[in-house]
Amino acid sequence: MTNTPHFNLAGEAHIVDISEKSVTQRIAITEGYIDMQGDTLKLIIDMGHKKGDVLAIARIAGIMGCKKTADLIPLCHPIFITHVEIDLTPELDNNRVRCQSTVKTIGQTGVEMEALTATQIALLTIYDMCKGMDRGMVIQSVRLLEKEGGKSGHWLSV
Repeated sequence: MTNTPHFNLAGEAHIVDISEKSVTQRIAITEGYIDMQGDTLKLIIDMGHKKGDVLAIARIAGIMGCKKTADLIPLCHPIFITHVEIDLTPELDNNRVRCQSTVKTIGQTGVEMEALTATQIALLTIYDMCKGMDRGMVIQSVRLLEKEGGKSGHWLSV
């Protein structure tokens, strides 16, 4: 591995210098799923959970997690977030909830980590709220779907 921008010539970890990068609009879209028992999903959809609207709380948690990404990932730049959208969609046929997060900024570095963090935190919040009735829930397939902006331009998952 020859390109290791998170390490200096002495092999010490450091935050990458982005001062020479162009300021562009940057967008990242991620997705992930949480599989669960049918009864758990029905409770979420029917808003019958004693803790409240599970999806609304998970959406807020995802937004909050997105904004805290640089506090969680040691070499991640703190960036100015211009937009966060968390879409939580129950999938009855698969007994799961799909989370899609879209994060935007205008800056010198991308928002892939922020979007991935938003998705993970939203799904973890669903787990936390529902673990009392379904400890077997599985968070899976969290991935980057698309990114735009910066030197590398547009990338789309196949």
